[in-house]
Amino acid sequence: MIIQSKRVWVSGQFIPAQIEVVDKKVKAVLPYGTKEVDQDYESKRIVPGFLDIHCHGAYGFDTNDATEEGLRNWLKNIPNEGVTGLCPTTITQSVDVLTGAVANVAKVNDEGYEGAEILGIHFEGPYLDMVYKGAQPEQYIVPPTVEQFKEYQKAAKGLIKIMTLATETDEDFALTHYCNENDVVVSIGHSAATYEQAVLAVANGAKSMTHIYNGMSPFNHRNNGLIGAAFRFRDVFGEVICDGNHSTPAALNILFNSKGRDYTIMVSDALMAKGSPAGSKFIFGGNEIEIYPDGSAHLTSTKNLAGSTLRINEGLRILVEEAQVPFDAALNACTLNPARLLKIDHRKGKIGAGYDADLVVLNDDYSVVQTYCRGKESI
Repeated sequence: MIIQSKRVWVSGQFIPAQIEVVDKKVKAVLPYGTKEVDQDYESKRIVPGFLDIHCHGAYGFDTNDATEEGLRNWLKNIPNEGVTGLCPTTITQSVDVLTGAVANVAKVNDEGYEGAEILGIHFEGPYLDMVYKGAQPEQYIVPPTVEQFKEYQKAAKGLIKIMTLATETDEDFALTHYCNENDVVVSIGHSAATYEQAVLAVANGAKSMTHIYNGMSPFNHRNNGLIGAAFRFRDVFGEVICDGNHSTPAALNILFNSKGRDYTIMVSDALMAKGSPAGSKFIFGGNEIEIYPDGSAHLTSTKNLAGSTLRINEGLRILVEEAQVPFDAALNACTLNPARLLKIDHRKGKIGAGYDADLVVLNDDYSVVQTYCRGKESI
């Protein structure tokens, strides 16, 4: 298959080019018009497939539900917003529920599925801080132990690739060390860590921060907190929810200007409510949530934010058009940067020979024309 456009994203710029795809991979990138093509997208933008490494569910399915049908439906339909790879994300719950959730992802991964690729599991909780727990049910928050995590990873068949951890609760950084030694990213989040504690967490192996601004100790000019650490640690990755609700466009601009184009990661933190109309109510982590007209999700009990229904292509629009983040930095945040964090940037995050043929065709209004998941049309 060969597709072409006058605007293909290569080496941080748009160029006129053809993309030749063979056996799910990009075989070659050729000058525009070189060969006969299967599809000419004219001046529509072709960019790498989007990667969402923190997402709980969509279309009525939550990762903790542990239903094969729900997970498969999610993976099949999420390319509609340009997502070609994701990390199904858990929320704090009982041992049985979490074990079932990660085992379900492993089963579907083994048996096969259509659509976006499972990049691994993001294990959010249960090793979190009580003050900054957010929508995480406090009755299931527990101190971290290597022994318990090993059991979860066994059930997941090694698929847990990221873990959100309140590292200040990790005695002697035992679990942080274990994860670092076994290729699991520790992301500091739902945490009351001081700036100084964050420095030590990074020194002991933490590599990222979970949804910066949300679920963490705030910034003050004399007490810098975890948000201050996120600004200062420019070689540490950091997620951010780019829906304009969890963080204003101004806050997004400040974060990207602080961390630069290579270490900020856009995530949706999307819930099972994604794809449902405003006013819909769901149970998330044992708590009832309601979807507001702006697409945000709130606990009905406290009205606090509890997640989003963000579409990643809309997040890209918000970053560029509202937060005034340069296009290359905004695009890196949902393509190359998450690939680098997961150490899959040798095959994901770019358009180039040898890379997976994960491609998104965008209109100028950021709506998705077509998504190719490993070379297959997925819309």
